[in-house]
Amino acid sequence: MTDFAIFWEWLSFAMRWTHVIVGIAWIGSSFYFIALDLGLRKHGNLPEGVLGEEWQVHGGGFYHINKYVVAPPGLPEHLIWFKWESYATWLTGFAMLAIVYYAGADLFLIDRTVMDLPVWAAIALSAGSLAVGWVAYDQLCKSPLGKSQNGLMVVLFFILVVMGWGYLQVFSGRAAFLHMGAFTATIMSGNVFFIIIPNQKKIVTALKAGLPADPALGAQSKQRSVHNNYLTLPVLFFMLSGHYPLAYATEHAWAIAGLIFLIGVLIRHYFNTMHSTGRHVHWTWGASAVLFILIIWLSSGPRIGGGMEMPSEAALRFMDEAHFEEVSNVIQGRCAMCHAAEPFWDGVQSPPKNVMLETPEQIAQYAHPIYIQSGRSHAMPPGNVSLMTEEERMLVVTWYQNVRGRGWL
Repeated sequence: MTDFAIFWEWLSFAMRWTHVIVGIAWIGSSFYFIALDLGLRKHGNLPEGVLGEEWQVHGGGFYHINKYVVAPPGLPEHLIWFKWESYATWLTGFAMLAIVYYAGADLFLIDRTVMDLPVWAAIALSAGSLAVGWVAYDQLCKSPLGKSQNGLMVVLFFILVVMGWGYLQVFSGRAAFLHMGAFTATIMSGNVFFIIIPNQKKIVTALKAGLPADPALGAQSKQRSVHNNYLTLPVLFFMLSGHYPLAYATEHAWAIAGLIFLIGVLIRHYFNTMHSTGRHVHWTWGASAVLFILIIWLSSGPRIGGGMEMPSEAALRFMDEAHFEEVSNVIQGRCAMCHAAEPFWDGVQSPPKNVMLETPEQIAQYAHPIYIQSGRSHAMPPGNVSLMTEEERMLVVTWYQNVRGRGWL
């Protein structure tokens, strides 16, 4: 029977792959329609009710596209909806959050040197923050402030920075940045599910009934779509940040998170301006480069988290296993030259993924990744640079399986 740890690793991989696939589909369609909307051309020969038109060429063919101010006089028989990309992206993303961070809360979600949370409380804080974040954002958009696009964006930026700081006070740095992505993505997907698609359905229902459609519905949907457009690039950064401890595991991680939002807005401003006016506002790239240099400087501050001074109950079980002392010696000898607070392997400036394996407590805490990366596979050490032997790898496998048991748990 298949080892449960291997099954769980492949489940995580499959869900991550699916998340990337549907995420590409959502981001691609979002970027396309924003560019299409900004590139519309207006002239006197347009049909009644048409806001603008655009000619495009792709794949050897020409496309002639018209956009109606609110809706066409009659509803076409074949109407394509763009919604499942968003829904599938959020659902697979939340599934990844549950598989990696909830199921592995002691390792990835909770850092007991930051806050000693029970697993249930950490999961409740995680899920609750996503729900509360959407409600707060939605009410903000519907408030009088929502009439000011610039004012609303400034307040939203402030809220996102505060949330980044707050997440870093309760979760591990890696989880905090992942949650910044999930928090923002929940807002984006909520815009599609609760506002954009329902408004489009109301317009379709009005057309079928022979009634005029409400222009306010289209304006509200457009506002939320613009927000999604500007938030996309920061979300991508946060989803990839788990590979780069210098982003999330330093003293000024909250400031780095805020600057990432500004860089994302600047880059989107460049492309949106180019699509709408044809102008190239090159200063946005210079400003982005300056902000990125500032991020590099901020990341040079003291690293935080990863100490694991308070091992979880699961880690204590791994420390009690008969082979643990031998395994600990192997890992400290083969892996700790890189996975250390101050790595001494040439070219390694910080511990990969902020994982430190210098003490028995740290080794026990990371039992599952050690088992997968160095026992069941040869992924670590990379290129087997420290010459880990097959006997040592089998020792890791035996140690892990003696604690967890073989087969399904």
